[in-house]
Amino acid sequence: MKKEDKSVVIEQIRTTIGEYSHFYLADIEGLNSTQSSNLRRLCNKQDVKLVVVKNTLLRKALESSETDYSELFEALVGNTSIMLSNSGNAPAKLIKEFSKANAKPVLKAAYVEESFYIGANQLEALVSIKSKNELIGELIGLLQSPAKNVISALQSGGTTIHGVLKTLAER
Repeated sequence: MKKEDKSVVIEQIRTTIGEYSHFYLADIEGLNSTQSSNLRRLCNKQDVKLVVVKNTLLRKALESSETDYSELFEALVGNTSIMLSNSGNAPAKLIKEFSKANAKPVLKAAYVEESFYIGANQLEALVSIKSKNELIGELIGLLQSPAKNVISALQSGGTTIHGVLKTLAER
């Protein structure tokens, strides 16, 4: 590959990583064509972009980025693919689900919620991370709970008073 071509690819990788707020580095080596195709199909369904890259080009792209990704460099050995997503836990759930039937993909590292996760042992922690929409939903539920309690108390009190008044009116 010519130097000009490499610089174009490095820029494309850097731009692609910049478009997403979270990314995972995974090892998908050893998947046959059917398994690889199924993984890509599953990624598309869950809005996860899967890109296979050369480690040296990815390293240069990460070095040229504004964020310091130096903690991820130790994971750049062997076969590497990037799983990009705007949801922090979607790729982790995908890796966990897909690796039940297959030996791969294996998590190498991840950059999620401005934090670094290195090693396959971090997968459970990444699966349990809540996305922004899940946190907003929980917050709205918590905020609505006291209002619902007040309204139900007022409604039940109103029916009790109504029942007492109706009984008195009948006498």
